[in-house]
Amino acid sequence: MSFWEFVNDRWSRLLVESLLHVSAVVQCTVVAVVIGVGIGVAVYRSPLGSAAAIALTSAVLTIPSFALLGLLIPVLGLGAKPTVVALVLYGLLPIVRNTIVGLAGVDGAVRDAARGIGMSRFGVLTRVELRLAWPAILTGTRIATQMLMGIAAIAAYVRGPGLGVEIFAGLTRAGSANATNQAIAGTVGIVVLALLLDGVFAVIGRYTTSRGIRGE
Repeated sequence: MSFWEFVNDRWSRLLVESLLHVSAVVQCTVVAVVIGVGIGVAVYRSPLGSAAAIALTSAVLTIPSFALLGLLIPVLGLGAKPTVVALVLYGLLPIVRNTIVGLAGVDGAVRDAARGIGMSRFGVLTRVELRLAWPAILTGTRIATQMLMGIAAIAAYVRGPGLGVEIFAGLTRAGSANATNQAIAGTVGIVVLALLLDGVFAVIGRYTTSRGIRGE
């Protein structure tokens, strides 16, 4: 059958796998944001701490996804657990780096002015610095999400959820009927989902960033 006939015939299955794929990526991104922003806040005032945090999170990306997932299997088994751990680790670098860059880039005069009107250090961080650093943090989150959309496909190696199941099934059945259609369906689905999520982030950025910060 043709590609479109294949998609129409398996539409309900592809839809469920797409929802599982997006759900896994979004949830892991949220966890990575919480951890990554926390690390960035903890180290951004220290050049040594910032360098160490970026170096460590960068090191994670040098580990091939197959290798990392394989190393997690003896510890966490198969399924969602190794998938979540791997995706969170891979999503940390852009979030940590952009958080540090965004916070370090806040004008010192703005901090001094905030302290001058009686704000505590915590108040300056939450009400001034993080708000000014928000566009950079959101950009890091956006990059992390796009990365994880592709990496999540590899999670099928450890029986993780998502469209990677279709890609792996198609590749392992290469040469048989509809094997190519199955692999293409999973790949195209991930691309479409990535574009949709990117559009969502664009809308979030538009409505959560003040006009002054956007330069309007």
